[in-house]
Parts: sequence; C-alpha cells; structure tokens
Amino acid sequence: MRVTVRAVRDGDWDAVVALESAAYGAAGLSEGRAALESRAAASPATCFVMDHGSRTAGYLLALPYPMFAYPDLGRGEGIVFHSRNLHLHDLVVAEDLRGRGLGRALLRRLTTVAAAKGYGTVSLVAVGGSDTFWAANGFRPHREVAPPAGYGTDAVYMSMAVPDVRGGRTNPADAPSHQAPIKNEVG
Repeated sequence: MRVTVRAVRDGDWDAVVALESAAYGAAGLSEGRAALESRAAASPATCFVMDHGSRTAGYLLALPYPMFAYPDLGRGEGIVFHSRNLHLHDLVVAEDLRGRGLGRALLRRLTTVAAAKGYGTVSLVAVGGSDTFWAANGFRPHREVAPPAGYGTDAVYMSMAVPDVRGGRTNPADAPSHQAPIKNEVG
C-alpha cells in the first residue's frame, strides 16, 4: 500500500487527535485538540501527516523551541520561538502499523526539512520507554534536564545534531528500528 508524508491540513485533526489519544490517553499524557493545533500553527512547515493508502497512519509535530526547554502539556503555544533548535514534540504511528519503518520515515522527513531550514539541533522528550527508539536514531539523552512530572516518571530529554543530508553523511533516521513505542514526548 502506498505511504505518503505531507503537510498537516485542516481536515486532518480528527484523525490526529484520535491517534494521539490512543497513544497517550492511558498514560494520562493526552493533550487535546487545541494544544496539538497550536503546536502545528507555530511551525506548519515542520508538521506532517502520514497516509497509508486512504488512512491516516501517523503524524509528527515539531516546532522551534529553546534548547533544554519543552512545551507545557497543560496548555497550547502562546508564542513562536526563534530558535535554531527544532523540538520534535510528537510522533505517533498507528499501533497496528508500528515496526514497519514508518516512524523513521517521518523522522527522515523532519531532518531533511530541518537541514534545509537551517536548524542546528532537534530535541524531544521521550516518554513511555521510547528513549531506546530515539537513541537508535541518533538522539542522546540529557539526564541533567528533568522534564516535569506531567511527562511521566520515565521521561528523558534528548537531542541530536541535524544531520548534514547534503554532504553524504548518513542520516541517523536510517538506523535500524527498535520495537519501542514511537511517540516521543508525549511526543
């Protein structure tokens, strides 16, 4: 079946909210539609939906954010930061489609766009044990940064340098995938 990654459109939000709720609701990390939409509005060029045939199979929301900072899960974005750091707030792939490289495909799109737009780093908060997935894809933990309890007790702040996709360097998003949950920080 054909898989495409494209910009988020207005008609995508019901599917995005359903994916987010399924991935994070049980852990108490679901944010709700208004917060998700506000994050995408802060940086539409770095937010994507993945279609698998006619089905929305996943999404990724990333926005400029200061290094070592992260969105407050209890509220939407009120300002747009001017930062060379791009915060990958959320990446979700439908549970029945995980383990097929779809999360890596979304990450690859993000790193390509991040490089083209001049971002130097990508950060995230790994939740639910997903730090192993992110580490396998080039992210390093920053244990000195403690996300608030709202992200869960096992939350890990991580970052990576934006890969130089023009110079022939290997993109860490091409690394082998692990079967860990694909959503970072509550995203």
